[in-house]
Amino acid sequence: MKPTKLPRETRETMIANIQQFFEMERGETIGELAADQVLDFMMTTIGPHMYNQALADCRTLVNERMAGIEEDIYALEQRPPMRPR
Repeated sequence: MKPTKLPRETRETMIANIQQFFEMERGETIGELAADQVLDFMMTTIGPHMYNQALADCRTLVNERMAGIEEDIYALEQRPPMRPR
């Protein structure tokens, strides 16, 4: 599977967020290169788990919607009239 490519603006925002996290939570100042490496690490190690969970959530949602559609289709069925014996 190919690594996820992020738009440049998104990547820059995420790098800035990582730098801010390190500053606020750890009292450490890290540069853009270090934050970029943290982002790459997270995307390659944590990213696939997050992606797979998103797919599982999507699969659940689609199955729920399909069940609802199936119920709607059954509700449209017409019963032929019963003939007297």
